[in-house]
Amino acid sequence: MRIGGALFGVLVWGSLAFQPSPARAQEHTFLDGPSGPTIDDYLKQAGPDVKLVPQGSLKIDGRTVNCGKRPTVLNSNFDSWGGAFPGFVILNTKKITGLSTAVKLYVYSHECGHQFEGPDETKADLFAIRRGVKWGWLDAVGMEEICTFISTLKGDAVHPPGPQRCETMRNYYKQLIESGTTQSASTPAAEPVSKQKAQALAPQQ
Repeated sequence: MRIGGALFGVLVWGSLAFQPSPARAQEHTFLDGPSGPTIDDYLKQAGPDVKLVPQGSLKIDGRTVNCGKRPTVLNSNFDSWGGAFPGFVILNTKKITGLSTAVKLYVYSHECGHQFEGPDETKADLFAIRRGVKWGWLDAVGMEEICTFISTLKGDAVHPPGPQRCETMRNYYKQLIESGTTQSASTPAAEPVSKQKAQALAPQQ
């Protein structure tokens, strides 16, 4: 298996039906506990073209990112921009190509948010915005880039419509800025930039 140390286009959302197609992402309810595939099981069933990026080694447009101690699987055949199972994040390098850095970081952070916030899509969105402000990679331009991206997406039973998600995140971003939320000393310094299923960023298109 090839190990990837850098990533220059990443995004997340999706879900995976572990039976019979474990490389596809479906909705996974994190509240059910560690009932999804293990990282080893996923790698075996997703095929030889996936890459495992160890914790602390992933880079998005030159910026090192992390989701605690969780590794990232790069899978260009994943059926969405990215996804999350308990214990690891999945990124589709093909689908994220061409997205702005802020949107890539949002998608990765959204999927990471599921690891801490559970399956709720709004909570994962807000986790991503909060991380962007605190870690210094999200500015007003980036917030609008995220809104432009997300507003084109349809909603479903678990994902609010894209325009609604945009407004929720935009309002939260304004609250954080107005409250003086600044970069945390415990996070990396960064300059601003303009029923077993994997939790996904949005419904399949």
